[in-house]
Amino acid sequence: MRSVTELQKIVDSAVIARNVFDLRPDYLALLIAVDGITPSPSDSTSESLLQSAEAAAKDRLSTTVVTEIPAVKAWRDTYKSFGAKPKKYQSSIEALTRRIPNGGLPRVNRLTDIYNGISVLHNLPLGGENLDAYTGTPKLIRASGTEEFETKTGIEHPDVGEVVWCDDAGVTCRNWNWRQCVRTQLKEETTSALFILDALAPMKREDVEKAGEELVEALQEGGEGLVVAKRVLGKEDAGDV
Repeated sequence: MRSVTELQKIVDSAVIARNVFDLRPDYLALLIAVDGITPSPSDSTSESLLQSAEAAAKDRLSTTVVTEIPAVKAWRDTYKSFGAKPKKYQSSIEALTRRIPNGGLPRVNRLTDIYNGISVLHNLPLGGENLDAYTGTPKLIRASGTEEFETKTGIEHPDVGEVVWCDDAGVTCRNWNWRQCVRTQLKEETTSALFILDALAPMKREDVEKAGEELVEALQEGGEGLVVAKRVLGKEDAGDV
């Protein structure tokens, strides 16, 4: 199992390209690296969290159509800014919210259910990568189009200028938070993960950090020895990638 120092090195090495902030200067990312997760199928903890998330989403949808929910609208506008059509590519929070009236959120495994629940409860995109399948440094960049993205059917390439999360081996998530690759996807047996919480205004840093705290608290329930490292990245942390 990785130490806190080892996990902190991973999140401290993360870089967001300067031209990403040209699209959204208000963007914040909270990275949380975790080791010592207790592998488990869906359980009472994850089920309770999903039910609370579904209730929160139904409340939002009772007064506002999905495309006008502020967080969803912000991401739709952002996708348009780098050429991704929102009708074809939906942010993860929009995709999850749209599932609520049509059968509810999926039940996958405890780990995935927890982060989906936190995502919907706090109305922000949240993704997870298997750290044991991860290579090198987390990076958010504008794609050149040559990067590799592994799917169930083979290798794809992002569009030129598309915003993608990647590691040293390729793209881990296309269109900022639209779809994650097969290589680093979380599974029932996953014990170590890198979580990425994406936030746009009007969400504030303290709101994102609260969501992160609740994610860690949920992961700690029923387990012992969880090791955690965190880092928030904003415009002031932009780098050359």
